[in-house]
Amino acid sequence: MTDIHGDAAQGFERVEEAFAENFKSHGDVGAAFSLYHRGEKVVDLWGGVADVDTGRDWTDDSLQLVFSTTKGATAICANLLVQRGELDLDAPVTTYWPEFGAEGKEQIPVRWLLSHRSGLPVLDNAPSPEEALAWDPMIKLLAQQRPVWEPGTAHGYHALTYGWLVGEVVRRISGRSLGTFFAEEVAGPLGLDFWIGLPASQETRVSPLIQAGFAASDMQIDLAALPKEIREIAEAFLSPDSLVNRALFVTDPRLEFNSPEVHAAEIPAANGITDARSLARMYAGLIGDGVDGVRLFTDDTVAAVTTEQSNGPDKVLFVPTRFGLGFFLNSMFAPLGSEGSFGHAGAGGSLGYADPANQVGFGYVMNKMHQGLAGDPRTLGLIQAVNASVAAL
Repeated sequence: MTDIHGDAAQGFERVEEAFAENFKSHGDVGAAFSLYHRGEKVVDLWGGVADVDTGRDWTDDSLQLVFSTTKGATAICANLLVQRGELDLDAPVTTYWPEFGAEGKEQIPVRWLLSHRSGLPVLDNAPSPEEALAWDPMIKLLAQQRPVWEPGTAHGYHALTYGWLVGEVVRRISGRSLGTFFAEEVAGPLGLDFWIGLPASQETRVSPLIQAGFAASDMQIDLAALPKEIREIAEAFLSPDSLVNRALFVTDPRLEFNSPEVHAAEIPAANGITDARSLARMYAGLIGDGVDGVRLFTDDTVAAVTTEQSNGPDKVLFVPTRFGLGFFLNSMFAPLGSEGSFGHAGAGGSLGYADPANQVGFGYVMNKMHQGLAGDPRTLGLIQAVNASVAAL
């Protein structure tokens, strides 16, 4: 039986029970969970093993790479610039990044980058891992890339390109890399242990991922057992040339997300490294009274980021997805808190979100990846426990 450390305030005992159940029934190896309610930290839990090779325990100081949960942090940066009047979401991207206009992209507005509508989830010329870690080569490739669908007519999950696209707009406006902007404007004011571009001094705190296969070829799917309409989607998903495979793995060969080199780079869609309490605190710092006197988003910005921009069949993931301005909104694909919640999940199971109605900031991180992009049973159990706890107060 896994020892659970930390504490849960009175009234949130069922959240601690749900966290413990994840180790008992859902395969968690090392994980942490934190919850803020009305600006106060009410749950802070951790347990298990941080490194299965060495036996190192998960401690209150452990850090975790959170894949696409990073996208929420990147969206905060862009929306802060909007809030300050420095970024116009309806202006063409070329207003800030002139080279982007090649191959028929002159009229794509910034809004479509944040809502996965630009048609740029893949690159025709797969870069090397070294190019992906260097930033500038990726920006040149994206500027030269022709959209794979007519921009604005549909949406599809930009699994990795989202970070370079949005990050370059932030860099052109602010003069700072996305990781630096996030450190100075978000992590610093809120006191977060959260990096997009990890300093070498923090590497020993990172819990290595126990990875699951996310390429279609890695999936164990019995096609014959599926209904015809679902089988057709699965067959498309299994193709190595499908958009989902090309979007999830833009480099050749694939990036190795347990490597210090990947941790140190800035991949603003996928390589944020943090802990659960920082993830929860970040989202709590966007809503209500904020935390410790710091609130980053105004009510108008919260209303804007939670206004639906994309909803319905996703051209990359095949299933219906729903996006606001850079964030997942509540949906069957990505259940969060109450309606009006916004945040982002990461491949394997991590999740962070804000629930303005319930005044909740939620953060869950783990090292044992599940084979899925959202709707993980571990987070579903935690969300249900959080909602029930808040409702009973």
